[in-house]
Amino acid sequence: MKIQLARIDQSDLVAQGVYDLLSELFPAEAANYPLAKLQKAAFQGLRPDGGLWSLLAFNEQEQMVGMLNLSRCVAIYAGGEFGEITEMYVRPDYRSQKIGEQLIARAKRFAQEKAWPVLEVGAPDVPRCQRTVDFYQANGFAMVGPRLELSL
Repeated sequence: MKIQLARIDQSDLVAQGVYDLLSELFPAEAANYPLAKLQKAAFQGLRPDGGLWSLLAFNEQEQMVGMLNLSRCVAIYAGGEFGEITEMYVRPDYRSQKIGEQLIARAKRFAQEKAWPVLEVGAPDVPRCQRTVDFYQANGFAMVGPRLELSL
């Protein structure tokens, strides 16, 4: 397994990973996530000033089998800049092969390189996604509360 930081010319791969994630999480609402819109957002985010970094996992045949997206955030409680995992996806046929753990390990190194003191991830719905919460906790994350959203 090879994990690399995505280049801007790989933004379509990043968008496809996010599309696959959203389609799996919200199958009835997949039409709300047009791939073209995700591709545009991935391209903008991966620009040098875009504030998004994506780690891509490739199998031996150079197919993307997983991705993890990181964003730079700033908060006083965190001491300034910190990182947030905004999306993470591993293809179903590659789950339970430690790819998620490898992506998290690489994200931790990336956060350390950026001198971020904190790496956060939003907790998904429990109990529906209890397995996901358990995965993050097994990889060193601690539950600090849910996140709320206001759509504008």
